Amino acid sequence: MRIATFSTQSYDRQFLDQFNTGHEIKYFELPLNEQTASLTKGFDAVCIFVNDTANKEVINILSQNGIKLIVLRCAGFNNVDLPAAKEENITVTRVPAYSPEAVAEHALALILTLNRKTHKAYNRVREGNFSLEKLMGFNLHHRKVAVIGTGGIGRAFCKILLGFGCKVAAYDVSVDESLIESGVVYGTLEETLAGADIVSLHCPLLESTHHLINTQTLKLFKQGAMLINTSRGGLVNTADVIEALKSGQLGALGLDVYEQEGDLFFRDFSEDIIQDDQIARLISFPNVLITSHQGFFTKEAMEQIAVTSFGNIDAFHKGQQLLNQVE
Repeated sequence: MRIATFSTQSYDRQFLDQFNTGHEIKYFELPLNEQTASLTKGFDAVCIFVNDTANKEVINILSQNGIKLIVLRCAGFNNVDLPAAKEENITVTRVPAYSPEAVAEHALALILTLNRKTHKAYNRVREGNFSLEKLMGFNLHHRKVAVIGTGGIGRAFCKILLGFGCKVAAYDVSVDESLIESGVVYGTLEETLAGADIVSLHCPLLESTHHLINTQTLKLFKQGAMLINTSRGGLVNTADVIEALKSGQLGALGLDVYEQEGDLFFRDFSEDIIQDDQIARLISFPNVLITSHQGFFTKEAMEQIAVTSFGNIDAFHKGQQLLNQVE
């Protein structure tokens, strides 16, 4: 099959080339959107990532160009208009899990860095400043951590927290009995957030979870609590979080995802003026740590993404059962 692959970086090409099962791949650094969808003419499938856009308009163009398959090389599919794809008879597949431990470990890295201020200590020591002033953190042991969403990543994160001796509270529409047996306590969203020193988001972005963290839910947070989001940027109302940081209701914020990340992440703007005022404001806070959708980025995860993506392509090409089809 001829596959147009969008939003590709050098590392994408490295792993996709390594695990290619015999397909013709054309790489585009550009994201898929209304302006670039015309590039798909002459291809059989498109392969896209988290910040590509496959809305109704894009899907109409894909259909006109003969595209029959959208291959998501990620777990989330909120960027695809599934009814439009079904109407145009375009199949959509995804990678439902690619090393959940990678994202869970990154969430912990954000927590430890914000808490123990290792990023600030690193910069201080490089400048010859060995003072400990304003570097004090707190023990994670016996602290309450609220985990919102206990799918594959949330489950892995809970297990890590239990190893640290944390009191783990969880909220999810589906209860994981194995986590309960391990000591995780499920409750309502209000019960889970109440008294938590850290709140970590691990749920998908759906209509019901859009802006889950907003002015009202932030009022349920313990004064000075830490918020971590390694899931989807749209779970958090950025403007409301900025106000909570300014008032001190929120004590620290760690983000690996951002509502408007499609205009920023995976690209170098070091010589440019960033036009996004909200992320510029967030970067200015001393108690905010932002990474650019790095949580998934391990060798193991990249291998799994490539292997599963080509497995989905091969199954479609051969008319076999699609285990990872999104409907």
